[in-house]
Amino acid sequence: MSEHTSGLVLNLECTVPATPEETFRLLTEPDELAAWWGPHGFTIPAVEVNLVAGGRYRFTMAPPEGEPFHLSGTFLEIDPPWRVVYTFSWEEPAPDDRETVVDLSLARADSGTHVVLSQGPFLTEERLALHTAGWSDSFQKLGTVLAGRA
Repeated sequence: MSEHTSGLVLNLECTVPATPEETFRLLTEPDELAAWWGPHGFTIPAVEVNLVAGGRYRFTMAPPEGEPFHLSGTFLEIDPPWRVVYTFSWEEPAPDDRETVVDLSLARADSGTHVVLSQGPFLTEERLALHTAGWSDSFQKLGTVLAGRA
């Protein structure tokens, strides 16, 4: 996995051992998302997805300790199995949160699918760091889920 930031935009890449079609399903289907989404130790007890342009999604995230919280957004672009773009907002935002845009692009690779993530812009370095850690953990969990299926 590689990471770099440009301004207050997160850019992250990884290659997963799955076809673009399977990877797209893992990135967009509720049961699949619940299996890998979020930082280590977090669970996703509820996922709602209306995978159409203009459709909404909503995740309930439960930390290891503390109360569950939510994130939601709107799908802006869907091009299976190559790309999905959506807004991302915390429903219980911190003062330095703002809506960002997540762009996930997929490409065939010799060893599976190359996933390129861009998210931003963020208001602060702290929010950028939080999302960098969350997506890095999530992509590691995605790899673990796929390894378990091999």
